[in-house]
Amino acid sequence: MNALIIFVLLFVLMLTGMPVSISLGLTVLTFLFAMTDVPVQAVALKLFTGIEKFEIMAIPFFILAGNFLTHGGVAKRMINFATSMVGHWHGGLGLAGVMACALFAAVSGSSPATVVAIGSILLPAMLKQGFPKRFGAGVITTSGALGILIPPSIVMVMYSVSTNTSVGALFMAGIVPGLALAFLLGLTTWWKARKGGYPRMPKATWGVRLKAFRDSMWGLLLIVVVMGGIYTGVFTPTEAAAMSAVYAFIVAVFVYKDMSLRKVPKVLIDSANMSAMLLYIITNAVLFSFLLTSEQIPQVMADWMIGKGLGPIAFLLVVNVLLLLAGNVMEPSSIVLIMAPILFPVAMKLGIDPVHFGILITVNMEVGMCHPPVGLNLYVASGITKMGITELTIAVWPWLLTMLGFLILVTYWPPLSLWLPKALGVM
Repeated sequence: MNALIIFVLLFVLMLTGMPVSISLGLTVLTFLFAMTDVPVQAVALKLFTGIEKFEIMAIPFFILAGNFLTHGGVAKRMINFATSMVGHWHGGLGLAGVMACALFAAVSGSSPATVVAIGSILLPAMLKQGFPKRFGAGVITTSGALGILIPPSIVMVMYSVSTNTSVGALFMAGIVPGLALAFLLGLTTWWKARKGGYPRMPKATWGVRLKAFRDSMWGLLLIVVVMGGIYTGVFTPTEAAAMSAVYAFIVAVFVYKDMSLRKVPKVLIDSANMSAMLLYIITNAVLFSFLLTSEQIPQVMADWMIGKGLGPIAFLLVVNVLLLLAGNVMEPSSIVLIMAPILFPVAMKLGIDPVHFGILITVNMEVGMCHPPVGLNLYVASGITKMGITELTIAVWPWLLTMLGFLILVTYWPPLSLWLPKALGVM
């Protein structure tokens, strides 16, 4: 009964148009003070201890690094490198977009940042070369979602905070699925381009490719710094985030010199605003998780599902449907912070690996960012392409179907996620 009251209250508050973070906080406070004897001091203490996790510090640093790279010309050089490598195949610039999104995702950790950085440069070039607007928009909107699957990923940090799963293991587990999805999105792009007879570029010489690689090398080295540092144990994921922010600043301001020192304060303020918003969501989600745990709702749900004979296969199907439905009305950070504490105990009772479960949730978030009505990538791409959400939804469907097929593969074939972290000994 208590669970029903909590979720009805949350749903009603969200229907009023109130931000998810405030809805969470008000739901918790209303229930705690109206229906329980929990003292105010316990709530205040939970607020402080709940966000007193070292891993949370990674979020503002990865956001800052992503903003430096977005403004610092790294995206342009990555696009040039990708174009020199795959531009001569069918749909050359489209394939270059997928490859550039995958590379930029590996240094930014953010899906919207990837769409903005790559899309704002590549889409005008695709239109100029004669590609249909819908084709370009479909490629960038969906490939930009790789930003939350290819590590470093802010969504993975959120999941780690919610479930106490190793961030390092999650990062390593995201590499193979991320590359596999990039390949499948590229295959879809190639197939559509070949079918539509879209333009190809002249094949670049190895000299041109080498020059493009040298130009983009400083940006690509960040991948080595972050992932190499975590794997070798030189620093933790949080320390890697701080290193990436410092490195991105040096590359943008002093190496590429695409950003003047006068622009740095604006980047810092924008990053602080975004970080504050996410930390506010985390704070309220921690309170919500505290309420669910104190009312033993996850444990009751786990016992009920197992009592009904729900096995891992059926449970994972239910999880996918729930998360895809949630993606219709909420953005990824809120979904992970609300749903992970509820679903995680059930997954553990059914013997599902926590790292595999984290990758499954991340892929769901990726799909959610590309489908209406509130797919964040759709809105970001709409701003770049000046296309309506309905038109963009039609544009993305071939790639969206590919992503849904990939979601099924990730869900029911755990080795895809777990092989690399096990081989590297991080889990």
